[in-house]
This record gives sequence, C-alpha cells and structure tokens, in this order.
Amino acid sequence: MLNPTRGTRGMAVAPHALASQSALAVLREGGNAVEAMIAAAATIAVVYPHMNSIGGDSFWLVHVPGREPQGIDACGAAARAASISWYAERGVRGSIPFRGGIAANTVAGTISGWALAYELSRELGGGLPLARLLADAIYYGTTGIPVTRSQHLNTAAKRQELEPQPGFAAAFLPGGDVPATGARFLQPRLAATLEQLARAGLGDFYRGELARSIAADLAAAGSPVTLADLEAHTARRRTPLVLEHSLGRVFNMPPPTQGAISLAILGQLDRLGIAGLDPVGADFVHLAVEATKRAFREIRDKHITDPAYMKVDAQSLLAPAKLDELASGIARDRAAPWGKGKPPSDTIWMGVIDGAGRAVSFIQSVYHEFGAGIVLSASGICWQNRGCSFSLSEGELNSLRPGRKPFHTLNPALALARDGRTMVYGNMGGDGQPQTQSAVFGRTLAQGLSPQAAIEAPRWLLGRTWGQTSDTLKLESRFAPEVVAELRRRGHDVELVGAYDEIVGHAGCVIRHPDGSFEGGADPRSDGSVAAY
Repeated sequence: MLNPTRGTRGMAVAPHALASQSALAVLREGGNAVEAMIAAAATIAVVYPHMNSIGGDSFWLVHVPGREPQGIDACGAAARAASISWYAERGVRGSIPFRGGIAANTVAGTISGWALAYELSRELGGGLPLARLLADAIYYGTTGIPVTRSQHLNTAAKRQELEPQPGFAAAFLPGGDVPATGARFLQPRLAATLEQLARAGLGDFYRGELARSIAADLAAAGSPVTLADLEAHTARRRTPLVLEHSLGRVFNMPPPTQGAISLAILGQLDRLGIAGLDPVGADFVHLAVEATKRAFREIRDKHITDPAYMKVDAQSLLAPAKLDELASGIARDRAAPWGKGKPPSDTIWMGVIDGAGRAVSFIQSVYHEFGAGIVLSASGICWQNRGCSFSLSEGELNSLRPGRKPFHTLNPALALARDGRTMVYGNMGGDGQPQTQSAVFGRTLAQGLSPQAAIEAPRWLLGRTWGQTSDTLKLESRFAPEVVAELRRRGHDVELVGAYDEIVGHAGCVIRHPDGSFEGGADPRSDGSVAAY
C-alpha cells in the first residue's frame, strides 16, 4: 500500500496528475486555493475529456478559516423550450434519450462557476490573471496530451452510440480510430475557446461572441438551448448543508445536488458506532450499504429536486430526530430490500487546501461519458446530457419543466473536525458518490486510516455508476472471501468486480492538520496524484 503524500505549504489532489500539478503551480506562485482550483478545473476539462468538459456543470465548497463555508451552484437549468410537450412533438415519450442534441437540453453552468470563484479569489486577495489560470489547459489543448487508458477504454466502449452524434468523430476519433493509450491527443478548437475566454472574460460564454457561436451550434445539433437561455444563466452563492457529527461539522451542497444524501449516510453511521469496526470488514460495509438504502429511499427519492420545487427544507432532512429515525430502521444482521438506482454518471472531483488553510472541494461533470456526445463545431465544446435525468411524466418529483434545474448526483464534501483538522474529499460516479464519501470519511476520521489507505482499500458500490446498469452490491475482489460470504449470508445480492475497479469511482482526500501540515491520498483507480510542497 502506498504511503500518503505529505506537505507543509499546500496540497492538491485530482484524478489526473496534470490537473493537480496545475493547482500546485498556482500555489507556488502565491495563488490561493480558489485560484489553484480554477487552474485545475480548466486543465482537467482538457486532459480528462470523457469525464468532464466546459460544456458541463460544477459545484464548489469553499472554506476560509474564521468564516462559515460557502458554496457555489453552477448548475444550468433546462432550456425555456424544453418541455414534456416539446419532446412529445418529436416523438419522444417515456424517457429523454441519453445522446444527441435532443439530450442537450440544459445550459452548461461550469464556466459561470469559474467566474464566481474568480470573484471570490479576488475577495481573498488573489491577484493572478485569468490568462495565467487557464494557461496550462490552453497549452495541453494546443500541443496535445497522452491519452489515458480510461479515455481509450471509454471511447471504445461507447463508440457505437457516440460516433453518429454531431461533431463527436471529428473531435474524439482522430483519423477515424479510437486513440490508443499514450497517443498524443490534440484539441485545438477547445484550446482556442479557452484562449478567447481568457481574453474576453468568462462571461463571454453566456453573453458574448462565444455565446452566439455556442447557440448556433447547439441549434444545428437539435438542442432546445438558445442564446436567450445562455444569457439568462448565472451561478449563485449558496449556503451549504451541515451535519452536526460527533467528530465535527460536515458540509455538502444543498439541492439540486444529493449532498443531503451523503450527509444523511454519515449521520446514520455516526449513530451506529462505526469507529471500532474493521474498515474492510462485513459489519462496516453492511451498515454503510444499509444507511445508503435508507437515505436513498427516505430522502433522495422522496424529496431531492430543484429547490424551487421542494416542499421541505433540505436542512431539516438532517435534523437529529430524522437521522435517529433512519438509523433505527437498520438491521445489523440482514439486508433490506433494494430497488433501482439512478442512471450512471461521469464526473471528476478535486480538492485543494493552501497554506493559509483556505480549502476548496470541487466537482465538475458532463453526466454520462462524453455527455450528450455532441461536440460543437466552432468551439470544440462537448455538451452535457444532465437533463436526461428529468422525467417526461407529469407529477414526478423531477418532472421536466422549462427553466427547472435537474437533479444532480454531484456533491463535493468538506469536514471541519473537532480536533482542528480540515478535510476536503469526494468521488465521481452517480450512486457511488455518497457511498465512497462514507468510506473515505469513515475510514479516516472515524477509524484512523491515512487518506491514502482509506482510498486504496477495497470499496463497494450499491446500484449503478458510470458504465454499469445493474443494481447489485458490487464488491472489489480484494475483499476477503469471508467478508463476501458474510454479506451474502445477510442477504446482499453481491457481484464481484475487479481488484481496483474504476466503477467504484475516483476518490480523493486532503487533510490539513492543526499544526499546518498536510496529508493526502489519490485513487490508484484513476490517473491522478496528490501534489504538495
């Protein structure tokens, strides 16, 4: 097992090493954690293009010592034309397709999140110009990146459904072939778009020359998103949800994200007493899985949607009495029934903490692999399909409405421990995000593992994640045979997957200790690293 990375002046973690290094370079130049994350966000959009894009959404959690954490909601809403009747007129009923212009029905919000974060960085005394923060991403788009195995495998696996989509082949199948692992992969149109944003400002994406180009290409692809939709969009600062945990205060984003679910799982596990359990034993896995079922069934599937449409206050779902009720319904010796999870998703999570203790937990996504699969001809932007999570049935919790925000699996996490530690942590992968958060939080703060050991240890996934549609309890094959047997005895529908299987996600964690030293872990299932100094 790898040792955790340690440092004394700042630390960043990302699922691609070039992104964590972009963040570290900014920290070394005197930039703050928010500036470093903007640089990492730009780089990861170029070097991990199957996982995220500037055509997607993002969410931020930012903590400055002495202040309450704050969030940034950079989620795009459904187009004004996007309605159940709009789809019916095009012969689409039942569910929204995953691919094509018809799936690209929401505004991409992530650039607006960068813009609002850039304003925040200035409030914190940051002085690095936007052009500097985007410089690495522009370079990698212009000169190329070595293709990761993850990009190669995902392109090959999804080629049949993606190749017919507008612009996909030209962008991601150079020469008509899936680029090989290690091959140099160029994205000159995307680099030029980032250069334009550096020159004209990030607002150009929504209300400028770039916005007009985006709108024209979206229309040509059959998307309902218009220039008016782009112009109406703005990112917003949000008050995070907070869980009062025995080990400290844990924060996550409010709806439309499933941040409440991640916190509810931790709240139940706190009541169930996991501190003394084996981090890779059947008891811990069983309780985490059962807490997940309760949170999904009683909170997510009943309540979580665009906050403008919610009938309860999201923070009330984390009230002590509610968590007591959820935890009391868990049987320690048998598995509860399990239905269906949410559709799979594709995402990246990254974390940065600087020497002053300013911490950022960040997540950025296009939903499925390569999003809707459309790549805009002028700008090279791959557009998300987040809006395919809407229901085309009237009366459903997440029924499609013009201007409505989609339900988001994305949720970045941050913990302020009672012992003075600050921790940012997260994961990619639909239903797997809150589950891996419970594993990382539980194994580090509750059970005492290092961040690297917590992430590297075998993990589980109940339900679906990217590339998977079955709803079994998936266990990495490194779990001991007796653990697998015991979970089956308790009634879990167990499916074994690879030893270090990408389907359980790409996790990351950075901890800043009270003495100012840092400790971090990156996921060997990804192409990532921890960068520190």
